[in-house]
Amino acid sequence: MKRKSISLCMIVKDEEESLERCLNSVKNKVDQIVIVDTGSKDRTVEIAKMYTNEVYYFKWIDDFAAARNASIRYATSDYILVLDADEYLLEDTNLYEMISMSADYYFVDMFNLLSYGQVMKHVAIRIFANNKGMFYENKLHEHLNTMDPRKNYTGKRSELTIYHSGYTDEVMKSKEKNKRNLPLMIKEVEEHPTAYNLFNMGKTYMWLGEYDKALLFFKKAYPLSKGLIFLPELITSLSYCLYVKKRYDEGLQVINNALEIFSEEVDMLHMQGRLYMDAGFYLDAIRSFTKCIELGDVGYTVTQGNGSYLSYFRLAEIYEHEYDLDKAYDVIIKALRINKSFAGGLQKFLTLITKANQPNVVKNLEYIFKIESIDDLKVALEVLYSIRSPLLNSYLEKYQVKTEPNVIASAYQYNKKYEDAKNAWLLSSNISEENNIDVLLLAIILQDLEMYELVKNKFNFTHSDRKLLADLLQRNSIKSSKLSPCIEQILEICIERLLVLQEYDIIQTVVEVIWRGSLESKLNVCSKFIEFGFYELAIDLLSELYKEHSNNVHTIELLGDVCFISGYKEDAEILYNRLVKLRPNYRSYERIYKFYVSLEDQHKMSDIIKKIKLKFPQVSWVKAN
Repeated sequence: MKRKSISLCMIVKDEEESLERCLNSVKNKVDQIVIVDTGSKDRTVEIAKMYTNEVYYFKWIDDFAAARNASIRYATSDYILVLDADEYLLEDTNLYEMISMSADYYFVDMFNLLSYGQVMKHVAIRIFANNKGMFYENKLHEHLNTMDPRKNYTGKRSELTIYHSGYTDEVMKSKEKNKRNLPLMIKEVEEHPTAYNLFNMGKTYMWLGEYDKALLFFKKAYPLSKGLIFLPELITSLSYCLYVKKRYDEGLQVINNALEIFSEEVDMLHMQGRLYMDAGFYLDAIRSFTKCIELGDVGYTVTQGNGSYLSYFRLAEIYEHEYDLDKAYDVIIKALRINKSFAGGLQKFLTLITKANQPNVVKNLEYIFKIESIDDLKVALEVLYSIRSPLLNSYLEKYQVKTEPNVIASAYQYNKKYEDAKNAWLLSSNISEENNIDVLLLAIILQDLEMYELVKNKFNFTHSDRKLLADLLQRNSIKSSKLSPCIEQILEICIERLLVLQEYDIIQTVVEVIWRGSLESKLNVCSKFIEFGFYELAIDLLSELYKEHSNNVHTIELLGDVCFISGYKEDAEILYNRLVKLRPNYRSYERIYKFYVSLEDQHKMSDIIKKIKLKFPQVSWVKAN
């Protein structure tokens, strides 16, 4: 049987940076290359003519469908392949094998390469039969008329994968795609308010960060989208907007109902987990992310990792928040084994081993994150710097890295080479905003007014704040009776970094200052002590606060947690029961339920489950009990 022929049809404008890669990837895989230029001012046309003589021109009229239809009119082959300049095929792709089924059109997998190594996959029609009356519709988000009820087009799924690099943060910023698309999308919706157009209008506003407007259009599209292929993505996008707006109950209501039908859409399930997590429904969030891992990356639209390492990462966040560092460590290791280049996972791993004060930190890191390339080293150094890790200096020395003065100074400082750090900071021509707290912290450690002078005018300090800091640096008796929110926040960050440095005498001095401030700041510091495993110290401090603030729910919550962790179960039970009375929200009930699980008290567990079922209908895990 004679093989089918294929024409590549493209529309381009100012694509000199990506066009050559695209055409190199496809030049030996098609019979004809048609390129229609819509007004390039760079080398796009010159590059195109290196690959084909069929370069045509089309005057841009703010209509992608019109330009796309102009390109396919020049096709002479049996089938048409449509690519954009920022897309490409892998070397071993065989297009002819993929159209051997002789359907009218084919669904292909689109792998959208996002920033930070993430990938989002969705399905699209990119190969279709020529001369069968198929054409593009829509000024923006153009699509073929495959759903025309007057036609009887047949579609099949192919094994083709197209890679798309146009949605990295850098490219989106440089092309300002969202701002460019908005007027076209508004006009298209006004002329044709279809479900698809309303959905894309919502996505445009979502990308622009205008979530209320996005919700408006998603809700209009929703009742019109029954049976349409993009419905799962619509529901996930709608739920994401509700998540950003912290409207968790609404988001859960939408997504829980949808998952009864779309039970294997992992992006939707992952979004459910995030809604549960931020709402404080941790048991349900754990169930959602665990199911994501069981399913893997499946669904109509899939963000790569939602069914694997990203769900492990979310689980690590939950366990860390509950002070269960062992479980958090176990799941973040699994995340990094799947994708070691996931910077967020590496950062979480390093944070956890620092909090747990694990020995052989370097050996642990080298085992889980072996440096095998320049990219690996870049990721490691960026993460080590971002968390001000004591390992940063050893990595710079080991790999003989020449880097910016602020990174070198930070590396010295968090490796406790304080005098070297001071000299490096003093040699810096300008202290950037991201390093102001580093310099202030070093001034506190060294009791150095010269270092303080470098940054004192870079903070929004009151006169009282400045006097307080001067007294703190000189270890004078603190006379100030009030701390501003600004200095409280800065001193809290200093406490965390001093815990990493294990400068306990200085921590005590700074805590004495913070204890002159607000209850909220004191509780934040106590929380840091719990995170780093200083349970007895946290109990002592919280017990004193509890005497003065016995009705403060945050005080009761933290003291109950640290008593539970430390094995003071009678105290924990009293505190958790008091917490439920003062703040009868779901988190309080989940806390006391987990407490009774630890006691294996079936009667009290059952009683709490009954109350949760009655009070919190969005909670899922209790339905199985």
